[in-house]
Amino acid sequence: MTTAIPTVTLNNGVEMPQVGFGVFQVPNEETTVAVGSALKAGYRSIDTAAIYGNEEGVGAALAQSGIAREDLFITSKIWIADMGYEQTLEALDASLERLGLDYLDLYLIHWPAPEKNLYIETWKALERLYAEKKIRAIGVSNFQPEHLEQLVAEGTIVPAVNQVELHPALQNREVVAANAQHGIVTEAWSPLAQGAMLTDETIVGIARAHEVSAAQVILRWHLQQGRVIIPKSVTESRIIANLNLFGFKLTSDELASIDALDRDGRTGPNPDTFNG
Repeated sequence: MTTAIPTVTLNNGVEMPQVGFGVFQVPNEETTVAVGSALKAGYRSIDTAAIYGNEEGVGAALAQSGIAREDLFITSKIWIADMGYEQTLEALDASLERLGLDYLDLYLIHWPAPEKNLYIETWKALERLYAEKKIRAIGVSNFQPEHLEQLVAEGTIVPAVNQVELHPALQNREVVAANAQHGIVTEAWSPLAQGAMLTDETIVGIARAHEVSAAQVILRWHLQQGRVIIPKSVTESRIIANLNLFGFKLTSDELASIDALDRDGRTGPNPDTFNG
């Protein structure tokens, strides 16, 4: 039995599952088993990236699953070293070959890398690939409001998704507001702050009240605020638990108490200064 996962509608009408499975830092040889477990548990959205070095492992799991391609939602990302117009066209072909796919559901610019000043050029290549139907939706990752403004001003397509670090300790409210202003879906990477928030007293207390885990509370908090999430685990029991989010609901007071945990809790690079 699989869990019915709600979807969000992207700004081009494409439906994206609200809960996906992330494979960041999962070695290629372990990825096939982990993604296979996720697909068996009911996940249909898988998030990878060229720099993760595990697209082949994802592709092997997809091929072994027997699940129809149209029932899957596969995301990958272009790395900083591959940014630029022609390089982007080549990078997508390489990712598709590693994944064993004819098209992607979502392709993201992984980082703006502002010093390189290539994200507009890269975006124009993504617009071409979208027009050629090699990608069903195009978006960005780790883009700050000023990067989004430039893309919207100079591009012809508004990004469908902006995937950013977001969890109770780093709620990225200015980015979320900019996304909403442009009709861009916010997707949270590191939705559990790499485990750093799982012992927080507020979250543990809410988890106890609902008889669920701290991780389930945080993931439910994301969902009730309309975000897409991509929790990651290589442990089958946690893979299943991270999808078991629909049998309880947080109250408005509980949501507010988690909102109050916001601080400068960034666990990854700062998009303003990270250039690969």
